[in-house]
Amino acid sequence: MSFAQWVEYHRRSIVFLLALLIVGGVVSTFLMPAAMFPRVQFPRVQVSLNAGDRPADQMMLQVTRPVERAVRGVRGVRSVRSTTSRGSTDISINFDWGRDMAKSLLEVESAVNKVMSDLPAGTHFSARRMDPTVLPVIGYSLTSDTVDQVKLRDLAKYKLVPLLSRIHGVSRIGVQGGKKAEYRVNVDPARLNALGLSIADVAHALSASNVLTAVGRLQDHYKLYLEVTDTRLHNLDEIRHTILRSGADGQVDLEDVAHVEKTTAPSWQRITADGKDAVLLNIYQQPGASVVQLEQDVQSALQSKAARLPKGVKLAQWYDQSQLVRASAGSVRDAIGIGIVLAGIVLLAFLRNLRITLVAIIAVPAVLAATMVLLYVLGMSLNIMTLGGMAAAVGLIIDDVIVMVEQIVRRVEETGEHATRRILAAAREFTHPLAGSSASTIIIFLPLAFLSGVTGAFFKALSLTMASALVISFLITWLAVPLLADHLLT
Repeated sequence: MSFAQWVEYHRRSIVFLLALLIVGGVVSTFLMPAAMFPRVQFPRVQVSLNAGDRPADQMMLQVTRPVERAVRGVRGVRSVRSTTSRGSTDISINFDWGRDMAKSLLEVESAVNKVMSDLPAGTHFSARRMDPTVLPVIGYSLTSDTVDQVKLRDLAKYKLVPLLSRIHGVSRIGVQGGKKAEYRVNVDPARLNALGLSIADVAHALSASNVLTAVGRLQDHYKLYLEVTDTRLHNLDEIRHTILRSGADGQVDLEDVAHVEKTTAPSWQRITADGKDAVLLNIYQQPGASVVQLEQDVQSALQSKAARLPKGVKLAQWYDQSQLVRASAGSVRDAIGIGIVLAGIVLLAFLRNLRITLVAIIAVPAVLAATMVLLYVLGMSLNIMTLGGMAAAVGLIIDDVIVMVEQIVRRVEETGEHATRRILAAAREFTHPLAGSSASTIIIFLPLAFLSGVTGAFFKALSLTMASALVISFLITWLAVPLLADHLLT
């Protein structure tokens, strides 16, 4: 059985498969995650250390250098760079591209933990991988003219954060701005010296009087109870009457040597929105999550909570990365639409056959839909690089379709025969030129996938998208376009 006979015998199956690919492409478009950037694992781990208000030169000697020496022993480290300031140190550890960064992160954390006992008391650290998800994708602001900044921060931290954290795709939620309530003890040094006490005595007395601890268990009537001692301080009077010393000479309370007041913790940053002090909610996405779906779920959750917000509190969105993703998708949609319309006009003007023009109009969306199925199977996402690759491939796809249609029309006009075998023979005659054209275009863009660094990581998605689109374009142009032309011509 010849190729023409095989295609003619299975023509309905081929058309059905094409229709199935189109439907699958439409479904895959809604199932694929949409994000601003491709999934890239940058070979960098960021370690942040905090040691209070220690001077920068002391931070360098006691914190930065020991940690740098520790992380340099991790396998695959290429370079280490640090920035030290008063009380804090940021260390960037760069690795070779292609390493398993999840494993490298664990090794870095292990190396830092080994030297934690040698660092100053109270030092703590955090380590994270650097990837596109380290930046927030959605941001909201809380402002009010009637509610103070302490209550606004508590509202964001204890009401909105738990509400949004349960949404699928949310990695974490950062809260910035506002003020933290605290009790402040202003000690009078003169009175303290007169009574023979020190600041350490005051600190020890307050910490010893503010304790919640388990002291034992009690069994009664087949029930086991946990006994706790709760001496926590709850208000100003309890703090003022904290006993610093007692004996034959009398009792010394905290209020005898200090002034206690309720105030807010010092803040070194000021967060504003619409010209007012504000509290910001920064929402971070999980790797592989769809930012478009995430934004819709967040909006829905906040709308259900909006009616229960305190009167006078304004919740506003100040950043939305999904808008950029939607704009990119809209640009691709416009490019496809414009390309199809212009190609149809050119075909209609030169071939003067409306049926043949319909072949190109049907084939181009079919190729792009089938490409979406392949990208979904490969585990890719809709981002600026994959969408850009599809937009760039539209012209090449239209070119393949136009050339194949012109070949079929020319052969049919030469013989005047509209038989299926004649159309398939014309398509088979054009197989080698079409394959060479598609292969040469793929080879031109293939080196982009082998670029190194951040550029290579991003362009891999673009080159893979274009290669997928061109391969599918060749198959559909070679198999489906002749069948469509045959159906419309006959």
